[in-house]
Amino acid sequence: MEAGTTTKPSVAPPVRPVAEGAEHRAAPRRAGEVGRITRAPHVEALPEWKVQRQAALSKSGWRQTAADYLDLTKPKVQSLLLFTTVTTMYVAGDPSIGLVALTCLGGALSAGGAGAVNHWYDRDIDARMERTADRPVPSGRVSPRAALAYGLTLAAAAFALLSLTVNLLAAVLALSGFLGYVLVYTVWLKRTTPQNIVIGGAAGAVPPLVAWAATTGSLDGNALYLFAIVFYWTPPHFWALSLLMKDEYAKAGVPMLPVVRGEDETRWQILLYTVLLVAVTLLPFAGGLFDGIYAASALLLGGAFAGLAVRLRRTRERRPALHLYLYSLAYLALLFAAMVVDVRL
Repeated sequence: MEAGTTTKPSVAPPVRPVAEGAEHRAAPRRAGEVGRITRAPHVEALPEWKVQRQAALSKSGWRQTAADYLDLTKPKVQSLLLFTTVTTMYVAGDPSIGLVALTCLGGALSAGGAGAVNHWYDRDIDARMERTADRPVPSGRVSPRAALAYGLTLAAAAFALLSLTVNLLAAVLALSGFLGYVLVYTVWLKRTTPQNIVIGGAAGAVPPLVAWAATTGSLDGNALYLFAIVFYWTPPHFWALSLLMKDEYAKAGVPMLPVVRGEDETRWQILLYTVLLVAVTLLPFAGGLFDGIYAASALLLGGAFAGLAVRLRRTRERRPALHLYLYSLAYLALLFAAMVVDVRL
């Protein structure tokens, strides 16, 4: 140091207080990175419907899961099948409440199992149709493997319950309905022919047979009358729905009658099968199973059904198809109720 030079003492820069935890958030920069700004990676926003569904799942939890597994069994479809089961049992005999309950439980398990397997197999079709895209399997809330296992478990439970607590014939008939719906309708016919609902509809007509066998221990011609009524009711009921869902079925590649042969032909077929249905409903009266109350009810209800079918044939509007579809649900319930009234009075 040269003489006469005054040296100022170095003063360290003031130390700023560091917020708690900041030392963990501030990562040291490498050499040459001074002033570089690091941007967070871009994350694409989720669609609004996915956000809402995730929010619903987080709020509901097990409730949503329970609702999904219930939905796999198609409870709305089952309600009418179970009603035909109960009414048929009271037509066939005088069953105990316990027998009715066990038969209905077995039937619900069998039909529910068929519905769950249908959800599993048709998940690709359901994903392409707006009406079914939010079902448990195509939406991803239930895995395909879980749906299949659930359906097979329900079917096995139904067979065990009916064979052990009702009788073997009822159990075998319920199993035949399960196999018919799954293998004949869902796997084979639904994707191959516009007559899928005609042939496959036999599976949906099995509940009266199960009910008759549960009550009497056997089958006879009277049970076949009730089977035939549900069998001939099925085509006009589902073809009316297919007219409403024609575009979605076409998009999914399902060869329903309106998609393959057109709406006009479908309307003709609905009218034809409605006339056949009315004729079939009179067979139990002609065979002596029912008397005047049932006959009058069958003619009145059938006349209204035929009137709606004629109206549907004359117009291309959607509303008559909806009216016929909704009426067909009430028609079958009222007809089977009339059977019980006729027998019991």
